[in-house]
Amino acid sequence: MAAILPAETYPSDDAAQRSQPGSRPPVRKPVSPWADTLFSALAHGAAWLTLLLLAGILISLLIGAAPAIKQFGLSFLWTSEWDPVQEKFGGLVMIYGTLMTSLIALLIAVPVSFGIALFLTELSPNWLKRPLGTAVELLAAVPSIVYGMWGLLVFGPLLATYVQQPLQSLFSGVPYIGALFSGPPVGIGILSAGIILAIMIIPFIASVMRDVFEVTPPMLKESAYGLGATTWEVVWKVVLPYTKTGVVGGVMLGLGRALGETMAVTFVIGNMNQLNSLSLFEAANSITSALANEFAEANEGLHQASLIYLGLVLFFITFVVLAFSKVLLNKLKKNEGART
Repeated sequence: MAAILPAETYPSDDAAQRSQPGSRPPVRKPVSPWADTLFSALAHGAAWLTLLLLAGILISLLIGAAPAIKQFGLSFLWTSEWDPVQEKFGGLVMIYGTLMTSLIALLIAVPVSFGIALFLTELSPNWLKRPLGTAVELLAAVPSIVYGMWGLLVFGPLLATYVQQPLQSLFSGVPYIGALFSGPPVGIGILSAGIILAIMIIPFIASVMRDVFEVTPPMLKESAYGLGATTWEVVWKVVLPYTKTGVVGGVMLGLGRALGETMAVTFVIGNMNQLNSLSLFEAANSITSALANEFAEANEGLHQASLIYLGLVLFFITFVVLAFSKVLLNKLKKNEGART
């Protein structure tokens, strides 16, 4: 005897009609058709506004720097003389200071950030992960002028006393190497600015690395551990290949932060527009610090135009760095797609 089912268990006519092959599902009409149109217009407008702002900044820099470009041309990039009185300007010292301090910052910050991210994701006990991660992120909230004052008043004298003077005594008279540590032991210069920049960009790179390391599927790491791999082997052969795109993005984010930093570098780089030697402890200047120190007092004419020319050069350097990172990321993605 067949069991009698409740009425609500039998399929309705609509359900039976939807289950038939070839039948079309009912089309749901949008409640507010104007909302999608408005959202699309706002999204397109935001994108075009960004491009217009970028183009406006570039055009304004070109217009402002036009007298200096006309007067000095590309020789501005490899001329080191900077004399506002005689109206002779060259940006080599500032460009060199900007690139060297950013390079030193990357050489220090990337390994330290990698170690922090590795410890937080693989080695740290659970009770320490949250407070230590929060402490690293709080470093990014410290104003740059505080870093600059600390570097000038505290870190600079320590660097001169316990690093520069011993190195000068050790390598005195040694060709080439001794020249790297020459200069008065006052604790300001390219190396000091690079170390301060490294401290400033460590939170950005470490936070990005930690987040991308945590994206790695646990099954991949557990499988590697099950095969007898060590923690370093898991990170080097599993985690890094899986997250290398994000790691490169974090490094480029830190580099962009270092290139554009102003106040901290101004305090500790020395602000000297002459390049007497290639010493790491030699006082120098950067593009951002030159703009901060001189733009308010620059007279209209070649001096102001040369400073704007420096801003245009910094814009170009940043653009090249971002374009290179984009090309590198696309290449990494293509390689990953080819492997899969």
